[in-house]
Amino acid sequence: MATVATATPTSGVRTSFQSFRASLATAFAAYLERRTRTDEIERLNALSDKELSKMGLRREDIARHVFRDLFYI
Repeated sequence: MATVATATPTSGVRTSFQSFRASLATAFAAYLERRTRTDEIERLNALSDKELSKMGLRREDIARHVFRDLFYI
């Protein structure tokens, strides 16, 4: 019985580039998430207090409302 083992050498440059690309993708995703939430905060801040009240919000609770999935306060 014969056993054959193959190993593909991983280049340090290739690994570094893949790591860089993954980091860049993660940063871009975080930017898009933050930008979306910033837009939501601006939209809610543009509403009147009466409109916010109809939604069950106070002006000081806007950030907490927008980030409610990330923080439990």
